[in-house]
Amino acid sequence: MSAAAAQGAEVEHDDFAACAGLVERADPDRFLATMAAPPAARDVLFPLFAANVEVARAPWVTQESMIAEMRLQWWRDAFEEIGKGGVVRRHEVVTPLALAMRAEDAPLLDQLCDARRWDIYKDPFEDFADFEGYLQHTSSNLLLVAVNALGGGAEDVVRDLGYAAGLANFLRAIPALEAAGRVPLLDGRPEAVRDLAAEGLRRLARARKRRGDIAPAAAPALLSGWMAGPVLRRARAVPQAVVHDEITPSEAQRRFSLMWRSLLRRW
Repeated sequence: MSAAAAQGAEVEHDDFAACAGLVERADPDRFLATMAAPPAARDVLFPLFAANVEVARAPWVTQESMIAEMRLQWWRDAFEEIGKGGVVRRHEVVTPLALAMRAEDAPLLDQLCDARRWDIYKDPFEDFADFEGYLQHTSSNLLLVAVNALGGGAEDVVRDLGYAAGLANFLRAIPALEAAGRVPLLDGRPEAVRDLAAEGLRRLARARKRRGDIAPAAAPALLSGWMAGPVLRRARAVPQAVVHDEITPSEAQRRFSLMWRSLLRRW
């Protein structure tokens, strides 16, 4: 695993516990999905998802755009260190992440950081290509790094699932984004939201038809998209529910869905 493996002795169990705790607090859906994965996969997924939490919240912890940019740049520098394959900075997330992921996938995380710059400012997306780029870089890139670290798979399959999962998460965040003064949707009309959800469901179905193109050991990474189907179906059926924060299934429904997909190994 590149020269970063030399740091293995420095990685403490507390680092992995800290990563798991961070994901549990900030991203409970991914935490539950990761806990359903084999232990070896958790050692990859928790550091990666913890890094994603840190990057995702960097634009929101301050009202100062320059400080937010500096926080994102800190992570871009850390990912660059991982990409070089040498010793990386000592950090409870960065250190285990350097051991968990492939160094050659660091540019995917750099793109993720760059995409999160949209969260700093209040400019709307320019067009659909801009919006899709945001979802691909923030959602699909994350899953690609995870899949590649765990055994690999077809990139187009991961990107279809990543788009659907990223869209579902984005739609769930609409009320909070609007409350923060953002303009999240290119077209907020119910019919436009319905079409958006339908496209997400189409890509989700296309990805699931090709489950065999993902290495079995990498499948747990894609289980983190387990909420995409229920959320997008709700948004397609009742698009007005998006702005009222009413598209997330109940806790019982969510846990049953995850248990069913986990047992059948059908992300």
